[in-house]
Amino acid sequence: MSDQQQLETIKSLALAQLAELRAAPKPTYSLDGQSVSWETYAASLERTIDWCDQKLAALAPFEIRSEGIT
Repeated sequence: MSDQQQLETIKSLALAQLAELRAAPKPTYSLDGQSVSWETYAASLERTIDWCDQKLAALAPFEIRSEGIT
């Protein structure tokens, strides 16, 4: 699997998890001294998606146009 395919898979999975979380939001809670914050988890998924977008953009071919004047 290429780097691009792996990044696309990570992004796709993160988007699916975020969509599921947004469709059925859950409350933040604490249990036995451990805290679970769904908002923090959602923010982490959004950062992962942004990171994937940046990496995928860096892998995309690009063209630089320039003009010489004499």
